[in-house]
Amino acid sequence: MHPTAEKVQKRLRARGLEVEVVVLPDSTRTAAEAAAACGCEVGQIVKSLVFVVDGEPRMVLCAGDRRVTRIDGKPASAEQARDATGFSIGGIPPLGHDADLPTIADESLRRFERVWCAAGTPHAVFEVGVEELLAALPDAGVQPV
Repeated sequence: MHPTAEKVQKRLRARGLEVEVVVLPDSTRTAAEAAAACGCEVGQIVKSLVFVVDGEPRMVLCAGDRRVTRIDGKPASAEQARDATGFSIGGIPPLGHDADLPTIADESLRRFERVWCAAGTPHAVFEVGVEELLAALPDAGVQPV
């Protein structure tokens, strides 16, 4: 396993998520690529997006078949996202960053029992129950994004 994916798995377990990070041969950089590689619906892919709101980074977790339209901020640049999370775009996990970020989770994720998330690289993912994921983010706001 890639060292970055291994680091993510350890951080997830430290947050109480007993999940297995899987490294896939195909890219999971985009929601469509991830859904094809994971064999799930595009909506089951959690896009971990960094937005800058009032000058500060925020993590926005959005279903793969949705777009963020209700956040009063703008998408972070690739450099800002890496600085805020410690990971590059295409592999940013929803939690387990170098520092905790205020997080907003798309309420539409609750349409699904289970979702797939990036795990540090464009080829690493993990599957998790939606409610388990939200429980590991106790301070996250769940709302339309």
